[in-house]
Amino acid sequence: MADAREGSGGYGRGSNPRRDDRGDGRGSRGGHDASRRDAKGRERSDARLRGAGHRSAAAPSERRRSGDPARTAALAVLRAVDDGAYANLEMPKVLRRHDLSGRDAAFATELALGTIRRQGLYDRVIEVGAGRAPADIDPIVLDILRLGVHQLLSMRVPTHAATSETVALAREHAGAGASGFVNAVLRRAGERDRDTWIADLTRGVEDADDVRAIATSHPAWVVSALRQALRGHEAAGGEGQPSLDDALDALLAADNEAPRVALVARPGLAGVDELVEAGAELSDLSPIAATLPFGDPANIPAVRETRAAVQDEGSQLLAIALAEAPVEPAKPIEADNEMAEASARPTTGERWLDMCAGPGGKAAVLGSIAHLRGHVLFCNESSEHRTELVRRTLRALLDDGADIYVGTGDGRELGSEEPATYDRVLLDAPCTGLGAMRRRPESRWRRRPFDVAELAALQVELLNSALDATRPGGIVGYATCSPHPAETIAVVGEVLGARDDVVQEDAWPYFLDAYDEPIERIGTLPSVQLWPHVHGTDAMFFALLRKTR
Repeated sequence: MADAREGSGGYGRGSNPRRDDRGDGRGSRGGHDASRRDAKGRERSDARLRGAGHRSAAAPSERRRSGDPARTAALAVLRAVDDGAYANLEMPKVLRRHDLSGRDAAFATELALGTIRRQGLYDRVIEVGAGRAPADIDPIVLDILRLGVHQLLSMRVPTHAATSETVALAREHAGAGASGFVNAVLRRAGERDRDTWIADLTRGVEDADDVRAIATSHPAWVVSALRQALRGHEAAGGEGQPSLDDALDALLAADNEAPRVALVARPGLAGVDELVEAGAELSDLSPIAATLPFGDPANIPAVRETRAAVQDEGSQLLAIALAEAPVEPAKPIEADNEMAEASARPTTGERWLDMCAGPGGKAAVLGSIAHLRGHVLFCNESSEHRTELVRRTLRALLDDGADIYVGTGDGRELGSEEPATYDRVLLDAPCTGLGAMRRRPESRWRRRPFDVAELAALQVELLNSALDATRPGGIVGYATCSPHPAETIAVVGEVLGARDDVVQEDAWPYFLDAYDEPIERIGTLPSVQLWPHVHGTDAMFFALLRKTR
C-alpha cells in the first residue's frame, strides 16, 4: 500500500483562468500467420526500425533507397500494434525514439493513426491492386502498403512522393523484391481517388449499413452496434434531433477524425492557467481542462511531473460528477483486511474507492479532489502490473501527501470482503472501448461481437460488488468508454431489477461545463451518454446509483 497522507484545499473555476468480420476489415491487426514471415528477416527488419533515425535527404534525381524518418516511425507503430501494442501509447515513445518533433511528428502521427483507422477500406483497395487477399501478403509488406495507400487516398501527399517514399520504405525494411511489388500495387491504388474506390467497392452492396461499414472502415457489427446505441440512448430520431441515419453517419465520421489533445490540470496540483501559459488553449467543456493545438504534451512541465496529463474531457467530467453528487455523512466500520482496515480508521472525511483504477487517469482526478477535501481514496486493480501503473500516475499526489491507498485485488470480491464500506465508488468497468475509437483506432479491428456478452457478464458482477461495498446513503458511478447498450443501460437495468436496495438517480445535473452550465443533454434517460459527434468527447457512459439500505 502507498503511505496514507492527508491534505485540504479547494478546486474549481476559481483556480483556473480560464476491429473477423471479412466484410469490413480484411486481415486483422496482429492476426496474420506468422509462418509467412522469415524469423531472421523479421529480426533484421525490426532492428532497422528501432535504429532508424534522421537521414540526409536524397537529391531530387536520386532514387531513394531508404525510408524517411517520419514514415519509418509510422511503420514502427504499425508493427508494434500488430504485436499487441496500443497505438496511442506507442506513438509518443516512437516519436521520442526517432527524435521527431514539429511537422515531422505530426506527419508520422497522422500517417500511423490514420492508416490504422481506415485499414479496412485500404485492405480492400490493396486486395484489388495485389490480386490476392491481404492475409496472403507478408505482414510487414502489408503494413507498408497500408501506409502508402493512406498517403494516396487520405493525405495531401503528391502521388509521386507517396509512391516513391513508400517504395523506399519497402526496399529498406522488406527487400528489393518487396519494393517492386509495393510499387505495382500503389500504382493501381493511385489510379482512383478515395470516393471512386468506395463507389467501386460498394457497387452492388444493397444494405445501407454495409455500405457505411466499407466507406467508413468500421466492421459491420460495430456499425450495427452504434446504430443500436444511438437508438437505445435516445440520441437520434426524436423531436429536434437528427434522423437515426444522419446521427449514425456523423458518429462514424467522428470516429475517423483525430481527436484534439485534451489535458487535465489535476486540482490542487496544477491550474489551467499553467497549461495555457505552456501553449494550451482553454477548454469550454471541462473546468479542469485545456486543449493542446500542437506540440508534445510531454514538453509541458506539469505533464512531465504528473500534476497534469492527457485525458479526454468526458473522463474528467464523470470523475467530477461522482465527486459532486451528495452523500450522507460516513461512519467508521470494522474490517479484517488491509484495505478495509485502512478504510476503518477514524476519520472526519469520506472513503472513496476506484474499483478498476488502472491506468489511473480518473483516479488522479478523484484523488486530487479527495485530497483537497480531506477525504481518503482507495484504488484497486486486478494485477500488480496495472497497480504499478496507477502508482506512477498518482506520483505527484502521493508526493504531495494525499491520503491514498493503492492495492491489488479482484473487484468482484471487494463487495463481500468490504461490505458497506465506501461513501463513493467509481466503477470504470472493462469494456469493448467502442466509444474511444478515435483515440484507440486499433480497437475496432481487435474486438469481436462475442466480446460484448463476455464483458457484460463481468460488468454485472463488478457492479453488484461495487454496490455491496457501498454503505447505505453512498453512491456508485458506473462508467464505460462504450455506448453499446449491452454494456451500459442493459447492465444497469439487470442489476437494478435484481436488487431492492438501490435506486438510480439522474446524473445529468452533475455534468457542468467550464462555465458551470449544463452540458447538452441527449434524451430523457437518467444515465449520461456522451458522444464524439455531439460533445466532442469519447462516447463515455455514466450512471449514478444510490445505495438505500
